[in-house]
Amino acid sequence: MLNINELFKELPTTSISDVLGGLTNLNYNIKPMQEQDRIAGRAFTVTIPVGDNLTVLQAIREASPGDVLVIDAKGDTTRAVAGDFIVGLARAVGLQGIVVDGVIRDVEGIRTLNFPIFTRGTTIAASSKYGGGKTNVPISAGGVSVHPGDVIIGDVDGVVVVPQGREQQVAEEARGKIAQDQQRELDVSGNKEAALRYLDKVLGISKS
Repeated sequence: MLNINELFKELPTTSISDVLGGLTNLNYNIKPMQEQDRIAGRAFTVTIPVGDNLTVLQAIREASPGDVLVIDAKGDTTRAVAGDFIVGLARAVGLQGIVVDGVIRDVEGIRTLNFPIFTRGTTIAASSKYGGGKTNVPISAGGVSVHPGDVIIGDVDGVVVVPQGREQQVAEEARGKIAQDQQRELDVSGNKEAALRYLDKVLGISKS
């Protein structure tokens, strides 16, 4: 079985996004609450009605340790999907992090938990608990389709989805991209002539 954390350790979302053609990036507004937050794990998905988080509790109960909870809250910013108590439950059962296409609350309390949260922002209002959502089903989060078992990578730049079954390929190609980028930077760093040659090549400028 693939060790997702090991496979994607230190790989930036930007390089993974480049490999995937930028087609699986969640909306740019979904960012980590704290810049140092990073996640790399399998998606456990949940979709909820706007303003109701009962199914989030169900998802926390059903998910496996190491999973990343991905919540389709329809991008709603009026009601918080979770506060510090619910986030504490997710941490206690061994989840790796939470990605919310929506908002959370109790920011100070969540920060003390040292648990990665990627969200559109924060609000004060709580959700209700009538139910009606679904767990472990295909969802749309941040404008991207997410299936149970897809790999979710998040860092300071945002969140990207790696479709299940493509983990090894994407990780290898991302490492290759990083190596190429590093070499390119070395070639032009502090070298005006090399920088100009690179610009001319990209821009199609020929020297007669």
